[in-house]
Amino acid sequence: MTTKQSSEKKSYHHGDLKQALLDETARILREDGEDGLSLRRLAANLGVSRTAPYNHFKNKESLLCAVAEDGFERFNRKIQAVRNKNKRRGGKAITLALVRAYVDFARNNQEYYDLMYGSKPWHSGNLNESLAATARGTLRRDVERLKRGQETGLISRKVDAVQFVHLYWGTLHGISRLLLDGVYTNSASVKKLCDGTADMLWQQLDPGN
Repeated sequence: MTTKQSSEKKSYHHGDLKQALLDETARILREDGEDGLSLRRLAANLGVSRTAPYNHFKNKESLLCAVAEDGFERFNRKIQAVRNKNKRRGGKAITLALVRAYVDFARNNQEYYDLMYGSKPWHSGNLNESLAATARGTLRRDVERLKRGQETGLISRKVDAVQFVHLYWGTLHGISRLLLDGVYTNSASVKKLCDGTADMLWQQLDPGN
């Protein structure tokens, strides 16, 4: 056992260990919840010394902030992939695809989503500025995309881009939270809800209105 752990300790490069810590934290949160998480358990699971996680995170709170930031980065990659896949299908189709992608991400990645939008990191008093910047950047990029769409005539110029993005985020977060909390459980109902939400949002964005 000692030989195996020693070998595993040597297998991590500096940057690799940080990502391994984030991935293992997410796995623990998904399977056991936050009560099952500790930096000591992380170190044991990865076969590194007890002090190794502290080279990257000063405490559990800073670790959770980093996982939340990793969640935003994963979310942004997923959303960009959806945009790329649907960019030739028209604004209404893209809107529906984005609504579904947002809700799917929340449902399939609760260990990240709960931290991305939960009170734990945001009200802890230990909020990592990098997390705050990543979250705000996600919103800012949505605003910038809408404005570019308005400039090219793909989006109605009547829309207040900042206000719409706040509405968009708030609406989809509300739906996602109801799903995660078990209020909505029927898949067919969720699909209809996403379809209706996309129609409602597109009515505001449609340059023909």
